[in-house]
Amino acid sequence: MTTQIFFASTLYGTATLAAALDADCFAPADRRILLVSNNAATPEVTPSVDEMPGFAKLRDRFDEVLSWNETITPFHPGGWSPRADDVPLWERHLRLAWNLGDDPVELALESIQVNPALGLAQIFMGAPLDVYADGLMSYGPTRNKIDPLVGSRVRRLLHLDLVPGLKPMLLTEFGVAPEIIPTEVFLKVLGELGDDPSSTAGLPRLTSPALLLGQYLSALDILTAEEEEDLHVRLVRGAAALGHHQIVFKPHPSAPARWSRTLEREAEQLGVELTVVDSPVLAEVLYQRMRPALVAGCFSTALLTAQTFYDIPVARLGTTTLLDRLAPYQNSNRVPVTIVDALLPELTDKSAVQAQSSGTQSSGMSVAELSELIVAVGFAMQAKIYPSLRPAAERYLSRHLDAHTWRYFKRRRLTSLALPGAVPQQLAFIPRNATVRRVARRARSFKRAALG
Repeated sequence: MTTQIFFASTLYGTATLAAALDADCFAPADRRILLVSNNAATPEVTPSVDEMPGFAKLRDRFDEVLSWNETITPFHPGGWSPRADDVPLWERHLRLAWNLGDDPVELALESIQVNPALGLAQIFMGAPLDVYADGLMSYGPTRNKIDPLVGSRVRRLLHLDLVPGLKPMLLTEFGVAPEIIPTEVFLKVLGELGDDPSSTAGLPRLTSPALLLGQYLSALDILTAEEEEDLHVRLVRGAAALGHHQIVFKPHPSAPARWSRTLEREAEQLGVELTVVDSPVLAEVLYQRMRPALVAGCFSTALLTAQTFYDIPVARLGTTTLLDRLAPYQNSNRVPVTIVDALLPELTDKSAVQAQSSGTQSSGMSVAELSELIVAVGFAMQAKIYPSLRPAAERYLSRHLDAHTWRYFKRRRLTSLALPGAVPQQLAFIPRNATVRRVARRARSFKRAALG
């Protein structure tokens, strides 16, 4: 008997798996287990996937639902991985606890490069792997170098076609081929969630409001709490400036309540009606129920689902700041921010935002231009993992680095990799000259000592 284990930490990811199953992306199996993981900082007070509104509509795709948190308690899923010497013991324990016996196991995992998915892949060391991606990160490079004993077992990358024509870079270092989950099947699954009374209970009955998406970026140390609060205020102002009198704000489930109160005061001063949706429903459910006239946010994947899957006008705000703030350069959010910045209009660009309503193409990059940009950014992020991309990155930087595209790169990063644009041509030998670097380090140490 073959057992397939599907690992999920979000309702969106579970919906992605449900669509893949409905589209027969997985071979038949004798048993299908959904293994849910609550990766919240405090999972004890945060609802798990199987406790969220709408989950019941997805439940029947699986024979059983198990909890990874309960399995490894008292450890946190994001901070625990099995010690190498304990891997055989853990596999034996899980096979006993989950009644797997000696049956063959197949795994479908998200975010394979980090725990908890990586830990599960290490425990079932002989199991073939399928990786599924439910967001924009799949278009970027693998964030960490993966053990070949894990990476070589990945058969394919299942992903949603969020940016038609753009190919994912994730796991290509292992020759993993991407496979698109049919959009129409995914939309059907989202339609089931939208029709579920538990998902729509308590939602405001509004038509064509402006929908604003919060992300809680301060939790990722990208912005301070005050800066993120200001970003939300600017979203409200931007929507009001475009003439929207009904505004809906969907905060991140973990965001502090005080942000909502700040926005309410701002809306009152602007003379607009603000509604805060505090239930943990997917943004796509709101798209179906309210049919927003505009969806605006920073760099949420939901911006692309609104534009690509629901044909709703979208706008971004704050991406320029994030491109500058993301650190280190290898931060895995860099590619999602780059995609949103390159494709979507700025909320303050009234003509570009309104042009979408009339069916006019926005002024963003073409997919061909974006593909070249992402290759260059991806190489700059993970040059050691993708050394074969150096020629393509050098070509892009030599031909397209200008006042606009500089926002996607850092001079210090280009210098460390000896890429075009790093330093003037006559000084191009410096990044590779060990003696010059040693002298520079000594000079900096002398300066620090003098200032101290």
